[in-house]
Amino acid sequence: MKLFCSVLFLVFLLSVPSFAAPAGNDQLRDDMNFAKSKVYPALVNISVVVQDFGGGRARKFPAAGSGVIVSPAGHVLTNFHVAGDTTRIVCTLPNREMIEADVIAHDPLTDLSVLKLKLELRKDSTEGLPFATLGDSDALSVGDYVLAMGNPLTLSSSMTLGIVSNTKRVFTSFTGSEMDEMDLGEGQTTGLFTRWIQHDALILPGNSGGPLVNLRGEVVGINELGGSGVGFAIPSNLAAHVLNQALTYGEVRRGWFGLTCLPVQRLGLDEGALVSWVIENGPAHKAGLRAGDILLALGREPVQVSIFEEVPLFYKRMADFEAGTKVELLFRRGAEERTTVLEVAPMEKYLDEQEELRSWGVTVRGITSQMALARRYPDTSGVLVTGSRPGRPASDAKPPVESGDVILSVNGKTVTGRTDFLAAANGADGEKIVLRLRRNEQDIITVLHVEEKDSDYSGGELPKAWIGVRTQVLTTDVAAALGLEKTKGFRVTQVYAGTEARNAGLRAGDLITALNGRRLKASRLQDSEMLKRQVENLTVGTKAKLTVIRDGAEQEIAVLLEESPASATDAKTAKQEFLEFTVREIAFMDRIKNKWDDSVKGLVVGDVTSGGWANLAGLRGKDLLLSVQDQPVHDVKAFETALKKVCREKPRYVKLFVRRAYKTVFLFAEPDWTKYEEEKK
Repeated sequence: MKLFCSVLFLVFLLSVPSFAAPAGNDQLRDDMNFAKSKVYPALVNISVVVQDFGGGRARKFPAAGSGVIVSPAGHVLTNFHVAGDTTRIVCTLPNREMIEADVIAHDPLTDLSVLKLKLELRKDSTEGLPFATLGDSDALSVGDYVLAMGNPLTLSSSMTLGIVSNTKRVFTSFTGSEMDEMDLGEGQTTGLFTRWIQHDALILPGNSGGPLVNLRGEVVGINELGGSGVGFAIPSNLAAHVLNQALTYGEVRRGWFGLTCLPVQRLGLDEGALVSWVIENGPAHKAGLRAGDILLALGREPVQVSIFEEVPLFYKRMADFEAGTKVELLFRRGAEERTTVLEVAPMEKYLDEQEELRSWGVTVRGITSQMALARRYPDTSGVLVTGSRPGRPASDAKPPVESGDVILSVNGKTVTGRTDFLAAANGADGEKIVLRLRRNEQDIITVLHVEEKDSDYSGGELPKAWIGVRTQVLTTDVAAALGLEKTKGFRVTQVYAGTEARNAGLRAGDLITALNGRRLKASRLQDSEMLKRQVENLTVGTKAKLTVIRDGAEQEIAVLLEESPASATDAKTAKQEFLEFTVREIAFMDRIKNKWDDSVKGLVVGDVTSGGWANLAGLRGKDLLLSVQDQPVHDVKAFETALKKVCREKPRYVKLFVRRAYKTVFLFAEPDWTKYEEEKK
């Protein structure tokens, strides 16, 4: 999941005493200042727009973390859980310079990402860029002072001091029988090759991805998680390997043996590695290995995995072999030593990308071989449905398409993967689309109806006669309180401004006892609609004669009957699909409720889809939208014209001016226009 730190923090401290250098220790203070001068200027505050998928749609939300510039060309190291699954990344330096960044490579298995600052966008491209140096994490010792730099709680550029408490931390189950896997979400594990640097420099949510620095001013780790006074950092030597792979290949390449192992200490052995699982049809399986074998050598180099701290090193050793390499293995089965040759396969990523098919109301993900293995699928064909949006064709199908289904074909065309699916779905003709699904062990056929629904304003009901007042029933208790025990009818509680009722002289406190000479026998709460219903049976434009008691005296007041004002449900509406929000024209009761006179123009914001671009900009339901890009939007037509212009010009920021309660606010949406072009296609 996103913001991994926020999940792994065991205790969230709002007030923590700062860790200060011991009084009088000038050398330590000097060392800290030296280290700060080397790394602090290269610290970056990373602001991202994260895109996740849920409920059958793509959702965006803001998040933040830390990173460090590690090259003069502007390469940045940070955590994958900070920069992964993002649509926009902006890095802010301690001098407040903001620079956008692109992704060079993501590596979930180490929870690292390599970014590249867009230096060509700098205002002063000749100014040198600060960068930090990666140190040797293997040279760290328990008790060494370290500095954690980052942006905790999105506060910019902070630094804390601590000591290293463990240089080879691994996590095991409570019983110590197996390695614990850390899940980044949806089964994507991390830490396979990592022996964390454990330290007690204070880190909080937002420190993720920031550097851990020794007193020589070298980055010795990338902070990943922490809490309760303990933090964990990815060693710089592992980060340097990921960085080198990213700069060389644009990705992180690893070999795959198709096996897992455990230490041999409990077997009374000092060398070797216990094979605990051999993946069916993987390289190890094809080479003849099986669970229970003791691996003794890889490529004639001995294997020593006697304790859990050595497991990550062994996994990395296997991963460092290039795909296609043939490796001679020495292993023991029972009392017999054997040799075999294993051909290394490329290590595939666990999760494929997700896509939203908005016209159907579904999100899908490609199926990788590792996912197929974990879910016990027969193969990698089809696409996995990760969400279905209520009210859209996929969820309205009978039977409905559900999260967890695998779409195998579209209109008879076999789906082999994500790209294949999108091509088939976007090329499907007709209003009915036939899908073949696999749901657990079932083979299901369903039909989607994808015809566009007519969303034009229908005009609502014909107008009925109406008097512009609000009333309460003259119950027995209320009548007695007014000294009119036997009187029945309605007490006027409000007379709407600008109505014929106001012009006729009706006032709050008037008691209406009869309509056109007919007594109103209302005395119970359930009679509250009696006057309204009787008025609706009359003709608009005629006058109604009301018998009214005012100040103890009875009188008659004639009121011209008006058309009932349009309700919010009858108002004309419009929807902006890409920014994901709806608006409607102002209804009569909007003006009454908000005390807006006729000079107030605009559109009432209705649904603002959670995780959409408008929501990300801060737009809220019930806001009154006054203008878009400085163009007034007094009605639906003006709104549609303004938004068509916005979508045509594609400005970086879409300026929205709204009235919110008693004040006005400017909001700035920053949509990803590349996604807009993709959706248009």
